[in-house]
Amino acid sequence: MSSITTDPVSAQLAAATPQTVAATVRDPRLDFYRGMAMFIILFAHTPGNFFTSWIPARWGFSDATEMFVFCSGMASAIAFGRTFDRVGWTLGTARVGYRVWQVYWAHIAMFFAIATMVAFWDGTGLFEKNYVNSLNLGHYFKNTAENMVGIFTLTYVPNYFDILPMYLVILAMMPFVMAVSRVHIGLVAVLVAVVWFFAQRLLLKELGNPELALNLPAEPWSNRRWFFNPFGWQLVFFTGFAFMRGWIPAPPVATWLIALAAVIVIANIPLSSIGIRAVSREWFGAFESNWVIEWRVEHKWMINKSDFGFLRYVHFLSLAYLGWVVAGVGGKRLLATGQTRASRAWAFVVKVMMKVGQQSLAVFVFSMVFARFSGMLLDQIGRSTFKTTMVNFLGMAAIIAVAYFVAWIKKHPWRAVKV
Repeated sequence: MSSITTDPVSAQLAAATPQTVAATVRDPRLDFYRGMAMFIILFAHTPGNFFTSWIPARWGFSDATEMFVFCSGMASAIAFGRTFDRVGWTLGTARVGYRVWQVYWAHIAMFFAIATMVAFWDGTGLFEKNYVNSLNLGHYFKNTAENMVGIFTLTYVPNYFDILPMYLVILAMMPFVMAVSRVHIGLVAVLVAVVWFFAQRLLLKELGNPELALNLPAEPWSNRRWFFNPFGWQLVFFTGFAFMRGWIPAPPVATWLIALAAVIVIANIPLSSIGIRAVSREWFGAFESNWVIEWRVEHKWMINKSDFGFLRYVHFLSLAYLGWVVAGVGGKRLLATGQTRASRAWAFVVKVMMKVGQQSLAVFVFSMVFARFSGMLLDQIGRSTFKTTMVNFLGMAAIIAVAYFVAWIKKHPWRAVKV
């Protein structure tokens, strides 16, 4: 959920320089919603966390992953799109390559930090639970030499560690998209759509051609593929990229469009995880067949998370549109100030959320590590409502602290010190 428009100032920039990036500065809506995604991701990856009953994934097809990838596409348009326009394709590609390099090493560091942490816990003999096996890392420690090669070549990608590899593959596609855009913007849409189509394994299986499915190997000892298929997920990334570049015009703020988006979001609820538990079991329990579960099974390819099913896309764009309308032009509703206590509290929340969103890579890596620690802590102290809430608050405070620390470090404060 994020902004999907260009503001009047951005539109003027786009008009002054055809087919160039429509935004060159930070968008407060982008930072706010990306920060929101970071908190949701923390909750979602904390084992046994009842907070996950209230995240978007429980109420519709799309979830915080779409928010993260879509916002990353928008941020990439701001961070890298202008570079392609200003200094050309070669240097633009070099800058993207540098970012891929950063994300790659962030992934490697995150893997070894978590693997070391769970191995240490198991090695102490203090815990009944086997934390290595809880992440399905038993294969790694049994055959470390071979799997070490797999980790560094991204041919071994355990499920918990698959978001950043997906992201860096999509980033690596950006220079090709930019090259195609120089021929015609319409060809970009064709390229993205065709790649997405051939990533739909379940759809291709129904069509009798599963061997045509695009994906990457996830482990050397089986035929498992990456859970987050980058060739499917690039659709939502480049949608955000295209909106921020100005390739796709901003949708109008119209009552009928707001109503349509709201209907799509609400209609998703009976078919969601909440719907399966509440609607199917209680409301329709008198029927012999559970139509909700049957529908999800029959239409799995449309809602499949691994390859990014089309209905996830429709649901997310509806949420994104509503989020944009709520935020207002330029995020004016998010940034609205007032003298009341509630207004000041809201302004503080927005400021913190934006700071977290601005440092999303560092926050994401830290939250994935901290989520495992939170799960271990809850295993030891119990998962009462109070204790789980306190551990969640601890995690939120931790990622906020990381965001502010990283922002401070990026300012190179040592340069301002005179000796």
